[in-house]
Amino acid sequence: MEGALMPILTAAARSPDHGKLEPWRFVVLERGALLRLAALIESRGLVLGKTPEEVAKMRAQFADAHLAVTVVFSPKPSEKIPEVEQLLSAGAVCLALLNAALAAGWGANWLTGWAAHDRGFAEAGLGLAPHERVAGLIHIGAETAAPPDRPRPDLAALATWISE
Repeated sequence: MEGALMPILTAAARSPDHGKLEPWRFVVLERGALLRLAALIESRGLVLGKTPEEVAKMRAQFADAHLAVTVVFSPKPSEKIPEVEQLLSAGAVCLALLNAALAAGWGANWLTGWAAHDRGFAEAGLGLAPHERVAGLIHIGAETAAPPDRPRPDLAALATWISE
């Protein structure tokens, strides 16, 4: 999969990035790592007081997966580029990664969830530094079924037109 993944990562890395800071990085999770993380989710869920249902759902996201790419938000010190712009760049990388995987013929889904926002999971499981956060977890694999389409937003309620 590494050979097939490199063009997808290359496309994702060409996302908007004011100042060319690259305030993000990739952590590619293969099957063995995903199984290790599934076990970590069980222990972290207990520490965090998650319900058995919440733990089971999150654990399954990792235990059932074969490959996932974590987009890590890793802000860089900058007097010119505020951290919010750097965070938006990391979000753009997530969407570009998702779209590149789909365009390459893979099934892909952006699933994050509570574990990604837990410092214990992020640092022990993913090796994140204290200043880093998970921007997104993009699961990639062979599509077994087309996901159901979700209702689309009401653009009339969301778009404001200013003509003068």
